[in-house]
Amino acid sequence: MRKLRGSVCLLMLAGIACAYAQGDEVILKAMKDEMQRSRTLRLPGLESPYYTEYMIEDADALAFSATLGALLGTTYTPLRIQEVKVRVGDYGFDNTNYIFSDAFRGARYDTEQLPLETNYGGLRHILWLATDRAFKTAEEGIARKKSALKNVSLPDPLPDFSKAEPVEALLPAPRIGVDQAVWKKRTVDLSAIFASYPEIQSSSVDFDSTQSTNYYVNSEGTQVREPDNVAYFRVRGYAQASDGSPVRDVAVVQAADVNGLPPDAELRRAGTQVAENVTALAHAPQGFAYDGPVLFEGRASAQLFGQLLGDNLKLQRKPVPEPGRPVPFRPSELETRAGSRILPAWMDVVDDATQTEYGGQKLLGHYGYDLEGVKAKPLTIVEKGVLKDFLRTRTPALKGFDGSNGHARLPGGFGANAAGIGNLFVRASETLPAADMKKKLIELCKQRNKPYGMIVRKLDWPSSASFEELRRELSGMAMSGGGGRPVSIPLLVYRVDTNGKEELVRGVRFRSLSARSLKDIAAASDQPYVYNYIDSTAPFALMGAGGFVTNSTVIAPAVILEDVEFEQVIDEMPTLPIVPPPPVK
Repeated sequence: MRKLRGSVCLLMLAGIACAYAQGDEVILKAMKDEMQRSRTLRLPGLESPYYTEYMIEDADALAFSATLGALLGTTYTPLRIQEVKVRVGDYGFDNTNYIFSDAFRGARYDTEQLPLETNYGGLRHILWLATDRAFKTAEEGIARKKSALKNVSLPDPLPDFSKAEPVEALLPAPRIGVDQAVWKKRTVDLSAIFASYPEIQSSSVDFDSTQSTNYYVNSEGTQVREPDNVAYFRVRGYAQASDGSPVRDVAVVQAADVNGLPPDAELRRAGTQVAENVTALAHAPQGFAYDGPVLFEGRASAQLFGQLLGDNLKLQRKPVPEPGRPVPFRPSELETRAGSRILPAWMDVVDDATQTEYGGQKLLGHYGYDLEGVKAKPLTIVEKGVLKDFLRTRTPALKGFDGSNGHARLPGGFGANAAGIGNLFVRASETLPAADMKKKLIELCKQRNKPYGMIVRKLDWPSSASFEELRRELSGMAMSGGGGRPVSIPLLVYRVDTNGKEELVRGVRFRSLSARSLKDIAAASDQPYVYNYIDSTAPFALMGAGGFVTNSTVIAPAVILEDVEFEQVIDEMPTLPIVPPPPVK
């Protein structure tokens, strides 16, 4: 499951179903026929291919963007892109998992996109050129890898690829018509909400709808056709506090397609809440350093598990480096913890992409087959607090965990795919009523003689920061130490005294929060929260970045962590505007 975002994105128009059905068969035929011909690839004296795969994404994309009741832009993009991979050598040792596995220094004759018109000859021609380039890249890669290994010693090397049973799953991928005028008006009308909040310096509403079909064929005999759709509204607002510090909030309302998006009243509530949150943050006091119990309510808890647990379950393999050139690489915090307790003994974690609903809510992390054609199935990850497994692709990344379990969700680097979450269920057998979680927090604060505790209601994940803001955040987190992977900043965090009074604060971030912190969960609520989001390989799954993205879901209860550190954000702040904003109404 994958999508390309950014300048290329989104939608299907009425009346294309028949043409699509006809094109569907042509695409598959072109892929299978050219795959058969690729078996003749040979260069005298060089390694022979042992594995080839073709992936095609066939999508129509529509996007609208608006601010303050005015349309900013419209993008309609029919899109058909291909990705071809060739492996030479064998399953034990091939051209991948090397720092320059993807480097091609020759002339490129294949285009980055396939013809939009479903022309059998045109499709095969591009696939032929792409296969030729991938083969030459593989031959160059394995030669350079062998050379590098003459001067680099790797202890107990893993095989480069694992075998998988071939499957044939041509799933239906119907498309629906979308009325552009209706969704453009809804986008513009929603953006007009911010005109009533003059303290908000900038705001935007983005509508995005993609209907896509993914095709996958490999030389082992696997053939998969699967739909890959998403539609969403993204509402963002930005302002500055009196000291110049930037504040922001974001709401994303998403569904599998436009028919699943909520009515205008619910969208307006979400947009109004963003505007009110940003205004309140602009007037909120600066937060200070804190160390003690913290309650992560439903959304924030799911966002926390998605980062501290989910991202650390995505094992990555460190590639073979060039001699004398270290590879920047941050390993998973959990890769040495298999068989150890990482959660309380009363908590379990299962990733189950086969589920489509939970508590009446759609789970967007559902998929049938991953990017490598491996069927999704329920996977027990944590049992009674003990780490049992990881999210695995066909590229082995840890000794003792060979073979895929169907979690290749995103294209990765060094010739491999990246692992990703499907539907991550975090379950607790010992719970408190949701209404009693705040009482438990206050009780813990009193036991530790803390004058107040902290409640986090929303994290900035996926991040709505600008590239410059994200750079500053990552730099500040690195300076604060802690050793683990950085965790996104809290957008909505409240100081709560022992009488239960809450006060919104701003300008704080976590310090030394890591996957090991999850061992100290003191309580969990009895009401799991369903959090659908768009994942990518970008830092903090940054919105609009990462190129390829995928739908994922975390289902988790609110939790209290006994010891969480906050530190005050001290940074250079932009100055306030010199004159007040002009009237917009």
